[in-house]
Amino acid sequence: MASKPVISLGPVLRKLDPLLPELEALYKDVHSHPELSMQETRTAALAADRLSAAGFKVTTGVGKTGVVGLLRNGDGPTVMLRADMDALPVQEATGLPYASKITAKDREGNIVPVSHMCGHDMHVTWLVGATKLLAEAKTTWRGTLMAVFQPGEETAEGAQAMIDDGLFKRFPKADVVLGQHVMVGPSGTVAGRAGAITSSADSLQIRLFGRGAHGSMPQASIDPVVMAASTVLRLQTIVSRELAAAEAAVVTVGALQAGTKENVIPDEAIIKLNVRTFDEGVRKRVLSAIHRIVNAEAAASGSPRPPEITTLDHYPLNVNDAEATHRVAEAFRGHFSAERVRLTGPAPASEDFGSFGTEWHVPSVFWFVGGTDPDVYAKAKEAGRLNELPVNHSPMFAPVIHPTLRTGVEALVVAAQAWFFAQQGAH
Repeated sequence: MASKPVISLGPVLRKLDPLLPELEALYKDVHSHPELSMQETRTAALAADRLSAAGFKVTTGVGKTGVVGLLRNGDGPTVMLRADMDALPVQEATGLPYASKITAKDREGNIVPVSHMCGHDMHVTWLVGATKLLAEAKTTWRGTLMAVFQPGEETAEGAQAMIDDGLFKRFPKADVVLGQHVMVGPSGTVAGRAGAITSSADSLQIRLFGRGAHGSMPQASIDPVVMAASTVLRLQTIVSRELAAAEAAVVTVGALQAGTKENVIPDEAIIKLNVRTFDEGVRKRVLSAIHRIVNAEAAASGSPRPPEITTLDHYPLNVNDAEATHRVAEAFRGHFSAERVRLTGPAPASEDFGSFGTEWHVPSVFWFVGGTDPDVYAKAKEAGRLNELPVNHSPMFAPVIHPTLRTGVEALVVAAQAWFFAQQGAH
């Protein structure tokens, strides 16, 4: 049996220590200046400047605000590394000295607070660090490195926007697509799995129609509030009564809006809900059940017209290629200590990262990097209080900078080198 190629990462990562202060400053800068989805002009410019300085050929404005950097370094595989850039309309409550105080106008024209409560600022910094290190160690690998800074992940539109703007036609086809996400977990660890790694997600808006009347005369109305309330309760039975115990799904109603005054029965009500699934068959059954229940409740109430059901966004199921995942895991185990490389179950969160591999028909691998202070995580776990730790999208979500920053840069470099060295051997 042929021996595995020895991966010597010293020449690539030896400059990471002196680079960390610069990366920390970049992270705090991006954290302090968050931008909403598809508005990431400042962040994109920072990424483009860093790529240009590292010797990449840079293309900006891909899918509106996306950035693609290419570093061609001889014959070999093309490895795509991806980071998302957008922030959330959330008021930050971390109290950090570099906390966001930014507000911005959303697409509906509302002024909203903006903050990086999902960690995309860390993702940007990781990719800047990894590309700089790999560019400075070009004699140690051969191939093409493709860095993609993606907009609009939070609204499920950025990956598709870049694809629709010719990502697959304008740039060389990747042999593998690699990405990662900071999550709750001990900082310094990485975690992943083959197969489904994040769920598919469907967000829907349901508009129910009634007939308004005075609150004292409900007999003259068709009450959309009661209609909506009945609908919300019945939707909860989809998971509890229509799916088998071994089938996973989440149906969450996040908004129910109707009326403006206590003694006025309104004409209509709005329900906004979110569905998470890990199997396409389950997804179709859940969505079908939603339509059935919504229409049946409207009919039972005597609604004057059928409900309007609108898709707000859709995230595809993110599936890690088995062979590529094995290669990444082996590379991680060869670099990190065994206890720092963990197997995880599929996460109910969703990502549009999967669109790149699925639509390009190339293997992709996505993994998680822990961002929680290890002592805080250990104490919470011992006390059975892990669910009390601030999670992504919480106004209190704040990954510890060290060693999260180092770990994420190392993980991207190690994963990329697994392909470059597999083709060319160690140097």
